[in-house]
Amino acid sequence: MKITVIGCGRWGSFITWYLDKIGHDVTLYGRSSSKHMQQFLETRSNDLLTLPESVKLVTDLKNINDSDAIVISINSQGLRNLMNELASYNLKNKIFVLCMKGIEIETGKRLSEIVTENTNESNKVAVWLGPGHVQEFYNGIPNCMVIDSDDSSVKEYLVKEFSGDLIRFYYGKDLIGNEIGAAAKNVIGIAAGMLDGLNLSSLKGALMSRGTREVARLIKAMGGNELSAYGLCHLGDYEATVFSKFSHNRTYGEMYVKGEKYDSLAEGYYTVKALVSLGKKYNVELPICNAVYDVLYNNKDPKESLDSLFSRKLKQEF
Repeated sequence: MKITVIGCGRWGSFITWYLDKIGHDVTLYGRSSSKHMQQFLETRSNDLLTLPESVKLVTDLKNINDSDAIVISINSQGLRNLMNELASYNLKNKIFVLCMKGIEIETGKRLSEIVTENTNESNKVAVWLGPGHVQEFYNGIPNCMVIDSDDSSVKEYLVKEFSGDLIRFYYGKDLIGNEIGAAAKNVIGIAAGMLDGLNLSSLKGALMSRGTREVARLIKAMGGNELSAYGLCHLGDYEATVFSKFSHNRTYGEMYVKGEKYDSLAEGYYTVKALVSLGKKYNVELPICNAVYDVLYNNKDPKESLDSLFSRKLKQEF
């Protein structure tokens, strides 16, 4: 396949490296103003990996119509602006693959909805989700991930074309559930980091069991399959998000409660705002999301907010 990857951060660059490694013709696009792209143009490397000479590096999209697939890995809140930019290229018969997790704050829309609503109907949309960290993949440590789409033929095609020794892909069966579950796991990651920062890591078991159930309720209310919360998009991603030292969201939560600055992107910060709004819209109780939101946006005390989660009125576990 001829593939253009849009986004030169840690995931965009890894996806570029991986797709090239398994034999695809890959171009990586980044803005000329991006410090990440400037580093790749100068050294073909960042602090995680080195891109081979077979990968083309570009700072414009003039040849994007030559691609069969367009893989996007950027800040989720910037997706609509990107789609507005791509409109001028009149793209048709392409496959958009979203390797990003989030929910648009202003509208509560899933990312696949934003692409579908802002591109030609001949284009197809898929999502690539699941656990794993660039540092581990680049060092040869494999993992399982999921590809989902409303178009079954596109889903099957991508699983076949993107599978390799490093990543075993599963077929998703619930686009709503997979997107919501994947986005929400970043919020659980922030909560886990807060527990780490407060020396309450022993409560992560309760956080994970209750977090999964909370997200399952929301998925069901939105028309998805609640069992998706127990799959690779959410519960299956907890090891990488809730425990790993490489997790941006976990690290952000830990540093936040310690009063330390964290400069890397933690998508859960934005996602929690969207989830709280969705909880109200669909009348779903989201105590963990609300607690994280109160800490991050209402300056509530982290320890008090998290303590309140585990001292709520006793209920049955499920």
